[in-house]
Amino acid sequence: MKVGLILIGDELLSGLRQDKHMGKILEFLKARGLSLAWVRMIGDDWDLLVQTLRETMQRKEIVFSFGGIGATPDDLTRQAAATASGRRLLRHPQAVALIEGRFGEGAYPNRIRMGELPDGSILLPNPVNQMPGFKLGNHHFVPGFPDMAWPMVEWALDTFYSQHFDTTPPVEQRWLLREALESELIPMMEELLRTFPDVHLSSLPSTTIRRQIDFGLKGKTSAVQPAADWFEARMQADNIACERLP
Repeated sequence: MKVGLILIGDELLSGLRQDKHMGKILEFLKARGLSLAWVRMIGDDWDLLVQTLRETMQRKEIVFSFGGIGATPDDLTRQAAATASGRRLLRHPQAVALIEGRFGEGAYPNRIRMGELPDGSILLPNPVNQMPGFKLGNHHFVPGFPDMAWPMVEWALDTFYSQHFDTTPPVEQRWLLREALESELIPMMEELLRTFPDVHLSSLPSTTIRRQIDFGLKGKTSAVQPAADWFEARMQADNIACERLP
């Protein structure tokens, strides 16, 4: 199971604020054996936001969207999620109760807007100020503030997707190839990937030493070891010096 991120806000595109989410989410995913498939960063643009959500709602990845779920006019994510999914925007009873519980009469007329969510939304609890995010299908909408968003992301992962976790870390084997041209190894690489589709390879030619390549294979042990044996046998057959790296 892979994950996509949507980072929303004009301040990100103008450089006024730097994104802090991607690095932290990568930590969360790595700890659970999940991987990041893509990241999209967009401004507070209604048409682009709706278009983006329509596209990503057709995909299979778990998606986390950061920002734009407040009550101010520039917060468009709740409305865009409803439009993109073809659902009505309704006051979610549990969200209304949380907002009223925190603000009392001060919830009206403006703060209560944060409880207007696409029909069928599931709340994501906010441990900081109780203003919830929401889940709609495989999309999860959280605030842009890291102290609120990060525990909400972890809660969503652990609550809804633990069946997809794989905490067995991938392994990597690497070799130093000498007197080898990368272009001449491309057919071998293509054959390797056809033969071992669960393995990822890397090929990094040296920028300082001619005809030297740092070559690697990465994946689960059960996939990497037979691929490594195949690769070493192929290098020996092709008379290419191949030194295993630690």
